[in-house]
Amino acid sequence: MSSAKDLAAGGPLLAEARPRRVLASVGRLLTGTPEIGIIVAVLVAFVVFSSINSNFSSVAELQDLGIDLAGFAILAVGESLTIITGGIDLSVGSLTAFFVVASAWLNVSAHLPIWLTFAITLTGGALWGLWHGFLITRFNIAPFVATLVTFIFAAGADEALAPSPIPITSQTFLDIVGKNVAGIPIAVLILLVVGVAGWFFLERTYFGRQIYAVGGNREAARLAGIPVNRRIKTTYVVSGLCASIVGCIVASHLTSGTADSVSGWELIAIAAAVIGGVSLSGGTGRMVGVLAGAALLVVLRDGLVAINVNAYYQSMVVGVVLLVAILIDRLRVMRAERASRPARTALSESSESSESGEGSA
Repeated sequence: MSSAKDLAAGGPLLAEARPRRVLASVGRLLTGTPEIGIIVAVLVAFVVFSSINSNFSSVAELQDLGIDLAGFAILAVGESLTIITGGIDLSVGSLTAFFVVASAWLNVSAHLPIWLTFAITLTGGALWGLWHGFLITRFNIAPFVATLVTFIFAAGADEALAPSPIPITSQTFLDIVGKNVAGIPIAVLILLVVGVAGWFFLERTYFGRQIYAVGGNREAARLAGIPVNRRIKTTYVVSGLCASIVGCIVASHLTSGTADSVSGWELIAIAAAVIGGVSLSGGTGRMVGVLAGAALLVVLRDGLVAINVNAYYQSMVVGVVLLVAILIDRLRVMRAERASRPARTALSESSESSESGEGSA
C-alpha cells in the first residue's frame, strides 16, 4: 500500500517515470541543440587525453592544436554554407592543396610582394567558388558533379605547378603560423575573424536568413522573391575563399609550397559541419556547432596521436563520430516531421471543412 507521502508525490509509478522523463529531456536537448553535446564532448576528450599524456595540455601543444584547428575549421565554415543551401563542395581539399602551391609560387617564383601574393590567392579562391556557383545555377549541374571536376583538376594542377617543393623565405608569410600575439598564433586569430564573420553573416543578417530559406525549400524561397541563384553563388564564393585562406596557412606551416600537401580535408570539412549540426538535407545549422565539430575532430586526431594510437584507428574513431552525428541529424529531422504532422493534418481538415461549408451554401 502506498503511503500518503507517495500518493502526494504521485505514487510509485510517477517516481519510476521521473528517470524516463529526465532521459527524454536530455535526449531532446541533445537532438534539438547539438552544439551543447559537441562542446561537452570536446571538453571530455581534452580532459581524457590530457590525463593520459600531460604534454597534451602544454602551451606548445595547445598552440599546435590551434593551428590545426584553424585549417580545418575555416574550411568547415565555407563548407557548411554550401550544405545549408542543400548543396556540397567536394573541391575544398584539392583547392587548398592547389593554393598551398600557388601562394608559394606567386611569392617565390613570380617574385610578387607578399601583400599582392595574398590578394591574388584570395581572389583566385573566390573566383573559383564563383565558377562553381555559375555551373550549378546556370547549367543546373549537381553541386556534387560541379565540384568533383575541380577536385580532380586541382589535384593535378598543384603537381604541375610545383613538381618539387617551393621553399618560402618571406618572414611575413612564415609569421602566419610562426608568430604569436599574446601567445595566440596568428592563424588562430584569422580563424576567430572568419568564425565571427561567418556567424554574423549567417545568423544576424537578412542574407543569412535567405540562405536558410533556400536550403529549407528552394521553390518557396523563389516564390517569396529571394534571389536563389545569387545566394547559392555567394555560398560557393565563400567556400572557395576559405580554401584559399587555408592554403596560405598550410603553406606557412609547411614553410614551402608542397604539392599534395593535404589529403582528405574535404571529408573532414564535411564531417565537421555535419557533426556540428548542419543537416545534409539543407536549411539547418549554426556556426557555433560547425566550429565545435571541427574542434572535436582536431582534439580526437591530435589526442590519439599524443597517446600513440595507430593511424588506422584514428580514422575509425572519426568515422564512428561522423556516423553518430548523422544519426542525430536524422533523429532531429524525424522529430521535426512528427511535430509538424498534426499541424498539417489540422490545416487540411480546416480547409476541407471550409470547402464543404461553401458547397452547402
